[in-house]
Amino acid sequence: MDGCSGESDSQKRSGGRIPGTAARPAFTVSLTEPSAIPVLIAVPHAGRTYPQALLRGLRHPESVALRLEDRYVDRLAVQVAAATGAGLLVAHAPRAMIDLNRAPDDVDWEMFDRASRPGHAGTSPSRRVLSGLGLVPRRLPGLGELWRGGHRGQDLAARIEGVHVPYHDALGRSLEALRDRWGAALLLDLHSMPPLPSRFGAASAQFVVGDRFGVTCHGGVIAAAFAHFAECACAAAHNRPYAGGYALERHASPRAGIHAMQLEVDRSCYLDSDLVEPGPGMDATVEVLVSLVRRMGAVVADMGQDADRRGWPLAAE
Repeated sequence: MDGCSGESDSQKRSGGRIPGTAARPAFTVSLTEPSAIPVLIAVPHAGRTYPQALLRGLRHPESVALRLEDRYVDRLAVQVAAATGAGLLVAHAPRAMIDLNRAPDDVDWEMFDRASRPGHAGTSPSRRVLSGLGLVPRRLPGLGELWRGGHRGQDLAARIEGVHVPYHDALGRSLEALRDRWGAALLLDLHSMPPLPSRFGAASAQFVVGDRFGVTCHGGVIAAAFAHFAECACAAAHNRPYAGGYALERHASPRAGIHAMQLEVDRSCYLDSDLVEPGPGMDATVEVLVSLVRRMGAVVADMGQDADRRGWPLAAE
């Protein structure tokens, strides 16, 4: 991988399978051996491999794709990983098919045939399901219901088995490998967001850092992130309106040396004025993120060394 020393061996492999395609992989994971930095960048919402059957089932395919995708944030991630040597996990399955930042049981069963529902009757739906954005998204503000008809339980099972399970297995293994080498590891779960409204005349945040309100990441890493954004004159917010989802809940274990943070990037920073195609700010946004990952990686590496010296992992602060 570009940006790593010549002695590193770049390993890129694909995994999972997108149902309804000719064996298209659900994700690609790229690592270097030995790893150059204790950071893994994951991109769960930028997948653009849409099976024809999925597109036919959507009421407004183009609008839904644009609204649900973290549009081209994978292009940011690829460049940042190449420049820093960070590991990289990119999902190719689209969020419209299955949301990798939701728990596998976070399902709106009203979307599915009745034969799929036994055993789930009486279960209270989660806040995410009620919002229309469960494991399979159901509706969006301004668009309403996304689908022309209902779904089959067997299709959901195929999506979980082919996409969700192998993606999170690969994510967990990659983080553990980094932690075992460095003593600590950081998951940077990378997303993009529509521009936020300004409040009280202040500039709206270009970046939102989420750590589940201090639960999933050591405070020193978060402090380094905000110090970096301040030095770059980039407006940043903490946990509001995005605190992180299932990926952080599942994989973060600060006491075991695995830290995780979600980072939302304003799409207007790197896309064109229509928020559709890469724009003039792409290179500058990559530069900000490259420096951020290097800075946080150094903090995490120091934490791992400190934990080794003390003989016990650092707790979250």
